Amino acid sequence: MLIKDWMATTMLTVDANTSVMRASRVMKENNIRRLPVLSHGKLVGVVTDRDLKEASPSSTSDVDIHEMYYLLSEMKISDVMTKNPVCMQADDTLEKAALVMLKEKISGIMVLDSDGALVGLLSETDILHGFIHATGIQDGAHQYVIDMPDAPGSVTKVIDLLRKHDARMLSILTSFEDSAPSMKRVAIRISIDEAQLVDLDKEIEALESYSVVYYGKDDLTNLPSKRNS
Repeated sequence: MLIKDWMATTMLTVDANTSVMRASRVMKENNIRRLPVLSHGKLVGVVTDRDLKEASPSSTSDVDIHEMYYLLSEMKISDVMTKNPVCMQADDTLEKAALVMLKEKISGIMVLDSDGALVGLLSETDILHGFIHATGIQDGAHQYVIDMPDAPGSVTKVIDLLRKHDARMLSILTSFEDSAPSMKRVAIRISIDEAQLVDLDKEIEALESYSVVYYGKDDLTNLPSKRNS
């Protein structure tokens, strides 16, 4: 999965000389958390809602409301922005972007083309969309997690059983850190006629040195949601 397939390409930006007050208004009106900052068409920084909150006088300070508005109207984005923000290329992978975000403790990445021009913005939400798409959960709720030998052809044996039972394989994810030495843990998501499941379970368990760590069916009909208090 590539960044260019999941990034937002329609973005609001601000000039480095924009006032903090105006940038705050833009964020609030458009319900966004970050704004790329440009100078002469080139990316020079990024400002987040947190940056703007930290730049604003506290409600408990001695500054009166009129003075506060004056200060915010005079303060420029260039004074509060993060310079040299983390950037990646559109052809970098989504997985690499996730590693960078985790390492840098950030929730968004600026995306540049080969000439250094801003072409997109990748957020945590975009990465979640990509992850959901890759796992195939919306197309098939059945998942097996199987410990199997770390040897050529070990996954093929399971795939052959899935084909035998007319299962549609949606995704395969492999991990080596969660299993014993010389083993690997494989998570396979499938779409299958539930009448086939009993025999499929038995045949997977019958494979030598294979162990079903987890089998489950996700209930997607009543997902948790935010509730108004």
